[in-house]
Amino acid sequence: MDFLFDYGLFLAKIITVVVAIVSILVIVKSVGGRQGARKGSLEITDLTERYKDTVHHLESHLFDKPLLKAREKAEKKAEKEKGKARQHEIKAAAKSGELSATREPRLFVLDFHGSIDAKEVAGLREEISAILAVAADGDEVLLRLETGGGMVHGYGLASSQLDRLKQAGIKLTIAVDKVAASGGYMMACVADQIISAPFAVVGSIGVIAQLPNFSKVLKKNDIEFEQITAGEFKRTLTMFGENTDKAREKFQSEIEATHGLFKDFIAEHRPALDLDTVATGEHWFGKQAITLGLVDSIGTSDDYIMKACKDREVLQVHYVQRKKLAERLAGAGSEAADSLLLKWISRGQRPIM
Repeated sequence: MDFLFDYGLFLAKIITVVVAIVSILVIVKSVGGRQGARKGSLEITDLTERYKDTVHHLESHLFDKPLLKAREKAEKKAEKEKGKARQHEIKAAAKSGELSATREPRLFVLDFHGSIDAKEVAGLREEISAILAVAADGDEVLLRLETGGGMVHGYGLASSQLDRLKQAGIKLTIAVDKVAASGGYMMACVADQIISAPFAVVGSIGVIAQLPNFSKVLKKNDIEFEQITAGEFKRTLTMFGENTDKAREKFQSEIEATHGLFKDFIAEHRPALDLDTVATGEHWFGKQAITLGLVDSIGTSDDYIMKACKDREVLQVHYVQRKKLAERLAGAGSEAADSLLLKWISRGQRPIM
């Protein structure tokens, strides 16, 4: 009995400490929330310069100094001549009133590593808005996409953000190095071209929703569950009450309707696809996907960027929202709970693509 008493006392202390820590984090988070959202900033990285620096660094170890000096002299001469030609173009454009066309086309590189709720769309929105503000004829956007999909509304918004580029007449290329499935492929299909690594996973054009049901457990323990709704189908399937055949049929019809909208969206952007073949919820590797028309070419984002660096300016654009220490502490404490709750909900009433 003494052992059980000591063990219970120890357990009580642990619970007290945990509750205290959680309470502090909640207070810090609420204080931080009242301070309002903080603005982020755009980070621009010149990938062309980084590529050139890497090449020069390697060449310094591979070639002798006379050859390197001769090459450097030739490059400076070519750059000088190119600069003169560029100045002439600018002057001519200024006279004709077409200054907007005086710079060379650029490739903007974006990254999207999507979570189940596609919360990264907030940064994507800022990045795309910035590019649209400065884009010129001939510019292109390369999106390095990596996600297995998630909530319908989140990935629907992400796809709409990408469509803003298309509506503005900016070429959009999407590179899939690892995975762009389900909601990820919904984003990818908006592109003018999709590049896939040989073993990248694409497809999974389907919708799923699942949830546990504890009604039998509650009954076994004499626990009643009550749920009050207004509207016949305000709630269809439930985790704690008994599910009816009518509720199952309604929920199934909603899933089918969502799948239909998913297929219509893909058909709009990639009309050549045989949806009866590819919209079964299956996924394929890049080598298989190209034969089905799901992707346009086999390659990696690295190959595409390296090639672009040789003849145009390549800029990586990344939106960063910096947080104060208090917000980081609050976020660290609540992220795990939020993630668990989100997964619980998403596997319940909300369909996932």
